[in-house]
Amino acid sequence: MTLKSMLTLGGAVIALSVATQQPASAENYRMMTGPQGGVWVPLAGALKNMWEKAIPGVAVQTLPGAGIANVRGIDEDKAEIGFGNSISTVDGVNGDAPFTRKTANVCNLANLYPQYFQVVALADSKINSIKDLKGKSIAIQPRGNTAELATKQILQVHGLKYEDMKVSFMSYTDAVSLLKDGHAQVFTAGTTIPSSAVMDLASARDIKVIDLADSVEGMRKLNKGYTAVTLPANTYAKQDKPVTQIGYAAHLIVSCKLKEDHVYAMTKAVAAGMKDLAVMNKPMESVTPKMMAEDIGVPLHPGARKFYREAGAIM
Repeated sequence: MTLKSMLTLGGAVIALSVATQQPASAENYRMMTGPQGGVWVPLAGALKNMWEKAIPGVAVQTLPGAGIANVRGIDEDKAEIGFGNSISTVDGVNGDAPFTRKTANVCNLANLYPQYFQVVALADSKINSIKDLKGKSIAIQPRGNTAELATKQILQVHGLKYEDMKVSFMSYTDAVSLLKDGHAQVFTAGTTIPSSAVMDLASARDIKVIDLADSVEGMRKLNKGYTAVTLPANTYAKQDKPVTQIGYAAHLIVSCKLKEDHVYAMTKAVAAGMKDLAVMNKPMESVTPKMMAEDIGVPLHPGARKFYREAGAIM
């Protein structure tokens, strides 16, 4: 055999070896997460590892995202998986603002935990209510984030708009830096509790969590998915009394086009790994399949529905 023939044969063997190592059902899924400083980013990393182990041949790529943007991204086939907030996803399903049409490709995989829309001010800012924000500097999430929409809506409830104050659109991490330096007096966040961003700020500056009890009724008129939730005393440093905030649910959404067996395996893996996920987000430690499957107005993916039926969570 000539050297050329040997090299050709060797190359063919290597190519065949590589080919046989590639799963026949290889799939690459894009997962939209959330802003830096929020809990969706670390949760996405854990879910990526969980799903890649549960489904041979599947690779998950995590991408930056936000509650509203994730719904749009999945509906427009720019991603297959994402985190969502119930209020925003239901707006998409119904075609309500800020969406211009009804979403047709967004399915629910699992409800995860309650989200808290929090309004946090520097203690020396003399801000005690939403109305006090007029003329102040406020840091909020970029457009496309659920917290940004909630901020705009809570201002609307009190007869205010962005033009009535100095507004900076930025991530939680950058917002905290701005408040630490005294260049803003308030920032808003829609995340779990305790928020790592709020804790970071509280470690450097005295803070005040603004009570939103007088905003609940007005917010519910804008979106019935909003609820009143209680921020327990001592969630943050020097916060010695419970405070009312605005709540909604965080959940996992997927493209309705995803394979049923893949979504079934993904849902099963989430249910089995909930205790591990709770290490990053304590409120998830008590989540059951029945809670995961609760109807929030977003259609369940057939693969998720199959798992929940087998688990006895739904009929």
